[in-house]
Amino acid sequence: MPEYDDHPVSRRGLTRPSRVSRTGGQPTPKEARGPSWRRTSRGFYLPSDVDDARPEQRILNASTAQRNGVAITGWAALRWRGGRWFDGVTAAGARRPVTVLIGTRDIDAQPRHGIAVCGESVGPSMYDVVDGVAVTLPTWAVSFEMRYARSEHEAAKVLSLAAYDDLVSIAEVRAFFSGQRGWTGIPQARKALTWAEENAWSPGELDLGIHLYVELHHERPLFNRPVFDLAERHLFTPDLIDPVAGVVFEHNGPTHRESTAYGNDLHRWGLYAEHGLEAVASSSADLRDCRRLDERVRTAYRRAARRARSDRSWTVEPPAGWTPTHTVDLRRALTPRQRARLLRYRAA
Repeated sequence: MPEYDDHPVSRRGLTRPSRVSRTGGQPTPKEARGPSWRRTSRGFYLPSDVDDARPEQRILNASTAQRNGVAITGWAALRWRGGRWFDGVTAAGARRPVTVLIGTRDIDAQPRHGIAVCGESVGPSMYDVVDGVAVTLPTWAVSFEMRYARSEHEAAKVLSLAAYDDLVSIAEVRAFFSGQRGWTGIPQARKALTWAEENAWSPGELDLGIHLYVELHHERPLFNRPVFDLAERHLFTPDLIDPVAGVVFEHNGPTHRESTAYGNDLHRWGLYAEHGLEAVASSSADLRDCRRLDERVRTAYRRAARRARSDRSWTVEPPAGWTPTHTVDLRRALTPRQRARLLRYRAA
C-alpha cells in the first residue's frame, strides 16, 4: 500500500493535514510552532481555522498514519464509505475517537486525542483506499463495531444502520463471522444478527422495533413496508407494522414536529383509522422510559384483537409490477434512476 503522502484526497470541503516543510511550503517549522497551525498527529499540522466538527475532517486528520497494514475501521470507515448514520458522536453528545488498526507494530499512530489505536491486524484483502484514505472493508468495520458495542441491542443497530446505505447485508456479515472464531465480542455480535433489520430508516425505529420484539415479545414487526388496499392501490408506508395483529407504529424523532412530514403523518393517521388499523406513536422520550409507551401498545393490541380479520381492507402483499426495496439485495439491484425515484422518501 502507498504511504499517506501518496494518497490523493478527492473530497471537496476537506483540508488534508500537512507535514512541516523546509522547502518553502506550508507550514514552515516556525509556522508550525505558532498559533496559526495545530498539530493533528506526529509530524502533521492543520490550519487552526479549519473546522473539524465534520466527522469526515476528523477521519482525514486521523488518516495520517497510512502505511502498509494500517487502516481506519469502525464507525469512521463506515462513514467514509457513505454511512449516513455514523456521525462519530455518542448518545451524550461526545465525539468518538477514530479507530486506526495498526497491526502488531507501532508506526505513526500513537494514542492521542481523537484517535484510538487497535492492534487487531488485518491482511491486505481486508482494506482498500477510498478517496485517499485506507479503510477496512464494510464487513470488517461492521464486525468491529458490533463486537465492541456496549450491548447486543447496540450491535444490532450498527448492522442495521450500515444496511440502510447498503454497505453490508445481514447475510454477508453472518458469513464474515464464520471466519472470526475466537475474536473479541463474537458471541455478542452473532446473537445481535437475529435482531438486525435491513429496512429501518432511523435509529429510533430500530430502538422501537427491538423493544417490541425482544422486550414485549410481540411478533417481529415489518419496517417501512408499503400497505395497499384491496384494489392494489398504495395507501401508506408506516414506520413499523405488525401485519398479524393489525397494529402500526410511528416513531417521531426530536425534530419531527418541525419537519414537513408532520402534515403527511396526520393524513396517514386518518387513513389508519379508516382502514381499521390500530396506531401507536412513540418518541425518543418514550424509548428512554417505556412505561407509557408499553401501556399504549397493550391498549392497541387489545383493540386490534377485537377486529375480525375478514373485515380488513388492507394488505402488505404487493401487487404485480410493484418494485420492492426492503432488503439490501433488492436495493443493490436497482438502477440509478430507480434508486433516485424509489428511495427518495428515505432521504427525506
